[in-house]
Amino acid sequence: MFHSIRLRMLLALSGTVILTMAILGYFASRATTSNIERYLEQDFLSYERLVNPFIILKLENYLKFNRLDCDLSLEKWLECQSEPVIYKSENLTKLQAFVEQLAEISGTRIIVADSLSRVIANSTWGTDERVNTEDLGNVSGVFVIEGQPFLVYIDLAEESGIGASQRAFINAINRSLLFAVGSAGIAAIFLTIMLSRRILQPIEALTVAARRLGQGDLSQRVNIHSGDEIGELAMAFNAMADGLSRLERLRRNMVSDVAHELRTPLSNVRGYLEAIQDGLADPNPEVIDSLHEEVMLLSRLVDDLQELALAEAGQLKLKPVPIQLEEIVAKALAALQPKINEKDIRIHTDLPDDLPLLRVDPERIGQVLRNLLTNAVTYTPPGGEITIRATVTEAGVEVNVHDTGIGIAPEHLSYIFERFYRVDESRTRSTGGAGLGLAIVKQLVQAHGGEIAIDSIVGSGTTITFTLPTASAA
Repeated sequence: MFHSIRLRMLLALSGTVILTMAILGYFASRATTSNIERYLEQDFLSYERLVNPFIILKLENYLKFNRLDCDLSLEKWLECQSEPVIYKSENLTKLQAFVEQLAEISGTRIIVADSLSRVIANSTWGTDERVNTEDLGNVSGVFVIEGQPFLVYIDLAEESGIGASQRAFINAINRSLLFAVGSAGIAAIFLTIMLSRRILQPIEALTVAARRLGQGDLSQRVNIHSGDEIGELAMAFNAMADGLSRLERLRRNMVSDVAHELRTPLSNVRGYLEAIQDGLADPNPEVIDSLHEEVMLLSRLVDDLQELALAEAGQLKLKPVPIQLEEIVAKALAALQPKINEKDIRIHTDLPDDLPLLRVDPERIGQVLRNLLTNAVTYTPPGGEITIRATVTEAGVEVNVHDTGIGIAPEHLSYIFERFYRVDESRTRSTGGAGLGLAIVKQLVQAHGGEIAIDSIVGSGTTITFTLPTASAA
């Protein structure tokens, strides 16, 4: 369960989205809080600049027209100013009511003290009745009534409600951000489930098909037609399945082909030997030559199989030496001259005099040319032509062997270099061998570091092109 791709995708994507949203929410909350506090602080200062003078003016006007102490003349007041002033309780009560009303209107806390720092009015009387003026901080305003100074303390933060509103607003934003993070997380989980299902369904189909393919059902294919990497994987899987099916078919054909190729000469040898044992035939030179021919056929087949196996395993021993291509071509043509003369085939060679030396194994490249020329002679009708041409390219020397034979159908060209593959299914000795010749040619050319290709048109002929390294390049 914990090794499931779906679960890992779900955890990874959901965790990424939630973490991203949490980080964004945190920084958004910090930025919002900071900006709100800055804005409210500026608004608070502006409000304070407007409210404080208003409150002080109201208190000053009130105290001008409403005396707090006994009705003394100004002269008596000045004589007694060194003594503590005794206020009338009803005057203080009226002042307290006025201060409370003023505080409620302005949304502030107001404290009024006299020159002796005695609190004579407090808008929050009852909750902080014993307040000490020394703890009130800076004085907001001072005014003098008939020679007696009065101190006014105004606190806009406590009773205005601005701090509470600020906290409520920030909490609302934080709740919204938290809701956004949670919603994004839920959406991420939902989208991840949908996305993982869309992605993993083709993978599960590929897994099922691969298991059945591994159990031997080579007919398994997947129908995935998307243009992404999953589609490319499906195409690669189908191509692999096609290749395995073709290889399995070739393997079965190889067993049948080897049995067929061995059965005919062995049957001939057995027939001759049994006839000699029964006295029905004499071991004369003709019989011995026929037996020798069949044995040589068997020997060539075994040698071809061994050579092909060594070449495919990369264990083929090569002995490259500097040599002219013309020399290799001449030896190959000389070996096939009797067959060429028998079918009256014209040979054309186009080998420039300035061709560079090749660095190849002459025996192996001679075998390549003999195999190609043998096929060309076999499938070219009497009176036809075979052309051997060479040109210098960046890859080395490019050799073309072209014939005017019957050609090869396009559906066979992609398999022509595979072992035991034959275009002609009749398998008569007159129309070809065991189907190993071109497979060996391909392996020998690639062993020299070259490439080989085929081009053919039915009814017009076939051209096989391969490259060989030069001595200077080597």
